[in-house]
Amino acid sequence: MSGDRHRGRRQLPSPGPAAAANAVRRRTLSRAGRRRLAGVAMTAPALAMITLFFFVPLVMMLWMSLHDWPLLGERRFTGLENYRDALHDTEFRTAVIFTVEYTLITTPVLFVLGLAMALLVRRKHRGARFFQAVYFVPVVVGLASSAFLWLFMFQSDIGPAGDLADHLGLGSRTTNWFAGSTSAMLVVIGMVTWKVVGLQMLLLLTGLQSIPTEVEEAARIDGASRLQTFRYVVLPLLRPTLALVLVFSVAGSLLAFDQFYVMTGGGPSNSTITAVYEIYRTSFIKFQLGYGSALSALLMIVLVAVSAVQLLLLRSSDQ
Repeated sequence: MSGDRHRGRRQLPSPGPAAAANAVRRRTLSRAGRRRLAGVAMTAPALAMITLFFFVPLVMMLWMSLHDWPLLGERRFTGLENYRDALHDTEFRTAVIFTVEYTLITTPVLFVLGLAMALLVRRKHRGARFFQAVYFVPVVVGLASSAFLWLFMFQSDIGPAGDLADHLGLGSRTTNWFAGSTSAMLVVIGMVTWKVVGLQMLLLLTGLQSIPTEVEEAARIDGASRLQTFRYVVLPLLRPTLALVLVFSVAGSLLAFDQFYVMTGGGPSNSTITAVYEIYRTSFIKFQLGYGSALSALLMIVLVAVSAVQLLLLRSSDQ
């Protein structure tokens, strides 16, 4: 009976190599599809935030720049008229010139001090981490808070900077540091340097620590001095980090607003108004929202050009 039962059972054919390969391929594709869907699900919130808070305002800004868009009243399409007016706007041109001057002064100061501080705390000696923390502490202070702090320090009669200047022979307690455009800009540069140089130090320190010590030791064995090793070995290897720090510094200076708004208010005689400050005045004081959007678009083009320079520097450093 058992033999008849076995003889009556139908034998299924075993799958061939092609069928097995197709089954494995389907499982692989389904697994890859699940991973792709999981990746999309995890990035969807970030994409939604970027779309909502970057791309939508960007498109809105470009659309507004093509209109005469008052705060109250009917808007009117004007095409490129706002951009043509911006090219002949003497107030905006003056603000751009001042912003460029501020950038040309601030960028090398931050770069040189940041690199010097990074080199000082790079070596593993006692107290290096303590000074790293001390240099970085001002970075965590808000920019507006730092501006108010320095504004108090340089107030005539009550600020401690007046006593220090009196002892050094640079001024007196009654000196109004914000009465002149040069002194006002120097005070703002001092505040920005105190606030930002710690971040530049940290970025440059990260780049320095990524350079293998064996490379520098080999250069020293070959007879190179410390200066030659730094110039011909360290700086070329540090080039991507230098480009990153340079672009951050230039972009931050071109977008300067908070420090001048808090400390100088654009004075004296509107001599410390930056490009962003002029955009703010045009949009929210004169209520010319369309023209302010056009100025913002022009400034955005400059920042995109700066980013393109960054990509060029990073690409050339790899060749």
